[in-house]
Amino acid sequence: MFFTLSKILGFFALPSNLLMAIGLVGLVLLLTRFTRLASWLIVTSLVLIAVAGWSPLGNALILPLEQRFPPWDASRGPPDGIVILGGAIAEDVSAARGAVALNEAAERMTAGVELARRYPDARIVLSGGNSALIFGDGVEAVFAAQQLEALGVAHERITAEEQSRNTIENAVFSRLVANPKPGERWLLVTSAYHMPRAMAAFRAADFAVEAYPVDWRTRGPIDAVWPSASLGDGLRRTDAAVREWVGLLAYRLAGKTTELFPGS
Repeated sequence: MFFTLSKILGFFALPSNLLMAIGLVGLVLLLTRFTRLASWLIVTSLVLIAVAGWSPLGNALILPLEQRFPPWDASRGPPDGIVILGGAIAEDVSAARGAVALNEAAERMTAGVELARRYPDARIVLSGGNSALIFGDGVEAVFAAQQLEALGVAHERITAEEQSRNTIENAVFSRLVANPKPGERWLLVTSAYHMPRAMAAFRAADFAVEAYPVDWRTRGPIDAVWPSASLGDGLRRTDAAVREWVGLLAYRLAGKTTELFPGS
């Protein structure tokens, strides 16, 4: 129930979807006697879409998320295991094309391969089922395992966690399949902007992991005042940031996590 509700509410929580819906409602109202309200909704929609897409809003929202956990310090020694969160592979495209299709979060995979080569004794857990609410096709962890093996990671090192559909389930099921022993050190690989929500979920699941953020979307504080190069890029960044902030709040209010905005 939580998964279904989160997907439905999550769709309308994205600024691009919400603002477009406001504009479409305005267009429909033009056919009625509420033309003044319709005009206001249409203008509001266009203005806010422009702000979300061209202004530094997306950068300003995503920057605190990315800055929350610093790059991992390798000086403490090699990890015993590595958890790589899903989100880097388009399951439906991969299933349809018969080949692994990486998306803009591909660094989750490439960094995972780099870590696997650097620490040949570390176990690898690939966490990700199918997160689609409807018409889901393919299991991400299966495609991820194929990709890692094609890039030289031994099959026996890899465990594919195929049941999780969201970050909370990533944490719960990853702990079950990893079964970490006392004193073991595990890394968590995911996008820097997603790391706060992921760490909150893993801490709630009592799986002690060390943050290994990748896939930064900003250069640093300078981007908080830097406009987007295109409307599409800006909207994607704003959507990604808002999804994380809403997710952090929703997980905390639902009692799924114990921290609203965890840090290192």
